[in-house]
Amino acid sequence: MPYSLIILHGTNAMSFKVTLLPSGREFSVESGETVLDAAIREGIGLPYGCRSGRCGTCTAILAQGEVEYPDGPPEALEHEPEDRCLPCVAHPHSDLVLEAREVESLEQIEVRVLPARVQGIDHLAHDVVRLWLKLPDTQRLQFRAGQYIDFVLDEASPRPMLFIGGGTGLAPLKSQIEHAFHKGIERPMTLYWGVRSQRDLYLPDLPEQWAREHANFRYVPVLSEPDADWTGRTGFVHEAVLADIDDLAAHDFYMAGPPVMVKAALDALHSASVPDAQIHYDSFEYAAAKGK
Repeated sequence: MPYSLIILHGTNAMSFKVTLLPSGREFSVESGETVLDAAIREGIGLPYGCRSGRCGTCTAILAQGEVEYPDGPPEALEHEPEDRCLPCVAHPHSDLVLEAREVESLEQIEVRVLPARVQGIDHLAHDVVRLWLKLPDTQRLQFRAGQYIDFVLDEASPRPMLFIGGGTGLAPLKSQIEHAFHKGIERPMTLYWGVRSQRDLYLPDLPEQWAREHANFRYVPVLSEPDADWTGRTGFVHEAVLADIDDLAAHDFYMAGPPVMVKAALDALHSASVPDAQIHYDSFEYAAAKGK
């Protein structure tokens, strides 16, 4: 009898329930699944980036339960409080209660693989290329501004918006800024764009055009390795923000770029007591290969 009980327990114990706060939504995690994989399977929008435990985009508070990390402690938790977990690499060891931000959308966007033809190639800078892709005439791609970085704009917030981009991090922020213009959002918006030198400022005229056409928009380029003829801001981009903005907690932040930049900015914002709900970011970590 004890042996049969162990067999039954082993059959069922690897399926655990996850409850999300504050929404109260529930889903099950099956044997071999991470919490994030199960959420995606159930159509629940948890934020994520690298899916390898490196970027920290999916960090959640583990309010109840236990998780394990088969590949060892994830890098992104190294300096986090003990009650934090990473759903992208966490496997439940019991039923869980997680405090996690859920990605909301106005419509369901199906995840699909679509064929596309490269219709045009623009060399925007020495190391940046823009591709123009054409889908089959019978296919339509549903897209929400900023979709790649796992959040869209908080259009209901009354706070001014600060966009902080590093290198090619301008690309997803560009989408969101243009969406804000299209929606007629009149809150103050400031874009800080940090690169090494002037040649890294691809599409350099576009933010300046935005500033001319929209009274509520301001543009601040920042060079960390400035050219001899550069007369603008220098240093690290997050330091320029700290120097310019007195009341950081009165703003909403949208950030995209290299992990080092995002981490430095996050540390500075947390030190200034900016609530997590007002900080949205994507750290450009690579995604680990997923074996099937």
